[in-house]
Parts: sequence; C-alpha cells; structure tokens
Amino acid sequence: MTDRRGPALAELPEPVRARIVALTADVLPDVPKLPPAVRRVAGFAPARRARLGATAIADALGDDELRERVGTQVAARPAPDPADPAADAALRWLTRPEHWEDGFEDALRRVAERPAPAGDRTERELERLRSRLAEAEQSARELRAAHKAQLDEVKADNTALRRRLGESRVTEKEARASAEEAAAAGRAAGERTTALERENKRLRAQVERLEEDAREGRRDARAERDEATLRARILLETVIDAATGLRRELALPQVSGAPSDRVEADVAEAGQRVPSQASLEQYLAMPRARLVVDGYNVSKAAWPSSSLEAQRVRLMGSLAPLVARTGAETTVVFDAAETDHRPPVNAPRGVRVLFSPRGVIADDVIRDLVAAEPEGRVVVVVTADQAVARDVARDGARVVPPDALLDLVTR
Repeated sequence: MTDRRGPALAELPEPVRARIVALTADVLPDVPKLPPAVRRVAGFAPARRARLGATAIADALGDDELRERVGTQVAARPAPDPADPAADAALRWLTRPEHWEDGFEDALRRVAERPAPAGDRTERELERLRSRLAEAEQSARELRAAHKAQLDEVKADNTALRRRLGESRVTEKEARASAEEAAAAGRAAGERTTALERENKRLRAQVERLEEDAREGRRDARAERDEATLRARILLETVIDAATGLRRELALPQVSGAPSDRVEADVAEAGQRVPSQASLEQYLAMPRARLVVDGYNVSKAAWPSSSLEAQRVRLMGSLAPLVARTGAETTVVFDAAETDHRPPVNAPRGVRVLFSPRGVIADDVIRDLVAAEPEGRVVVVVTADQAVARDVARDGARVVPPDALLDLVTR
C-alpha cells in the first residue's frame, strides 16, 4: 500500500463518496485511535453508522493517517462486487494499492458513464436528509447535555450559596449572642466596680475613724503621762519643801529655777520655730537621736528636674556625711503606694531606706515611725507636708523643712 495522495473526498462523485462512507462505517469499530467525533459514531448500531455519522466520517477521512488505518481494515474484509464501479473506486481510494490511480480513474469514468436511476437519486437525497437530521439530533442532544451541565452547575452554585447564607446567619446569631453576653458582662463589671468603690469609701471612712481614735488614744495617754508627771512633781515639791528646812539647817545656798524649765521651753518652742543648721546638727548629735526624712518631698524640692532614680542617688550621697558626723539613726521613706516596683537603693552606712507598701502613702509610714518612738527621745522629721508636720509634732517630734536639711548637707 502506498501513501500517494489522491483527490479529496469532497471532489469525488456522490456514489463513490457514499460507498467510501459505507465501507468506513463497516470497519469503524476496529480502527484504532479514532477522533472523538468518529469515536461516538463507532458506538452506533451498524445500520445507523453510515446514515447518522456520514458527515463526521467524511470530515475525519480528510486525515491521511486515519484514512490509511481505515484502508487497512477494509483491505482485510471481503472485496465488494468489482462490477460496481463506485464500490471499486471507493475500495481503491481507501486502500491505495500499487498503481491504484489507473484503476481508480477507470472506475470514476465508469461511474460517470453509468446513469444513476431516479430511485437512487431519491435514495441519496433521502440519505443526505437523514444524515442532516441525525446531525441536528446529535447537536440537539449535545446542546441539551450542555444545558443540563450548566443547570447542574447553577444548582450546585445555588446550593453552595444557600449553605453559605445559612452559615452566615448562624455566625450572625452567634455574634449577636456574644455581643449581648459582652454587654451583660460589662454591665455586671460596672455594677461590681460601683460596689467596690462604695466599699472602698466605707473602708476609707473606717480607716479615718480608726486613725482619729488612735490620735485620741495617744492624746489620752499623753494626758495620763502629764498627770503622772504632775503627781510626781507635787511629790517632788513636797520633798523639796521638806528639804528646805534641811537646807536651812545645813546653811546651803539658795538655788533659783527648776530643771523642768528648760524642757518646758523646748516643748513650747518645738512647734513655733524652725531649727537652724547649727541647732539641727546639735539635735542629731544628741544621744540616740532619730532622723526621719520624707524622701521624695525633700528630693523633689532639691532636684525637681532630675529623674526619681537620680534624686534617690543624690539624696543618699548628701546624707552620708551628715550621718557620719552625727551618728544619728536615719530612715528615709519613699512613697510607693501606687506600684509594686521596689528599685534597689545603695544606702550609705547608718541610713535605712523604706518604700511604703502598696496602697499606703509615705506620710502614714512616717506617722507610724514617730508614734512608735518612746517619749523623750530626740526625733527629727524632715518634711514640707503641713499635715504630716502637725501630726508628728503632736507626738513630740521636731519638724525641719527640707531647705534646712539641704543647706546643712550641701554647704
């Protein structure tokens, strides 16, 4: 079999084309590697292949490789009647044997010379119409299948959208429920906060009452001590009167004044005058003298533009020489009522640094330190807070403003 090209199928006479389509339709299921359009025709019944798939078969035979595979299958089948020139031309065009062109041209002449019966023409026209009808039906089926696929896709999209809409509604309901829960929790928190504020006010009032009771207790204790002192002085006066006679008998010289005069003068002057640098250092040089410094009250007055850490360092450095000279027991109290942070402080020898507990201001710590000291001990408090100065003065402490201390330590 050769691969020489011949005339195209569309150029052949109608009887030859019909025989080529019929021979191809017979062997179509046995031909390998069919195009998709012809593969569908191969699945038809044998009587319907040439009638319904004539156009698809004719188009596919334009491929020489497919035509050669079809010719191989046709050559393996019994040859058609050689007396039929259309069948002879169709067989030669498909199989392409050696020198097939000569016999093919002769068969075409015989087909042209042979008049076609009227019935054959009618049958061919009917066959052509049937083929077009089959093609139209196939197109309609394919169109219906495409429409069905599109409809299924639209239905699937609609189902997905409905599902997403349902999920969105569920999500919206959950979000609304969460918002309502959050609002309820906020209202409950607000009520709790209000209750805590009321409780805080009540506790503050209770603390103030207790502090007032404590001050009254201290005043009562001081009054009792004063009464005891008075009784002791009366007893002393009695002893002195008794000793006067003894002094006259012994001819002792008269002594003017009393030892308590100086104490009374010092107590009277404690709340009226500010100690000078010399008197402050003299106070601190007394035996067992006690110095309490309101830390930030003093450091902010001296170095207001410095950071708190720098103020603490400078205050410690300034106090070191004074404590070394006087030997006074010194405590510096810093306010830390609003924080849990307690920074380390390098305190000089003889100086103790305290940070007030959380929720307690340094002023209250200073009041407690002074109140804890025994009666008669020299206690000096350095602060500019008038309320603190007033309270510690009632407890017997000497109050010194920050300027007096700063002038003494920075001179």
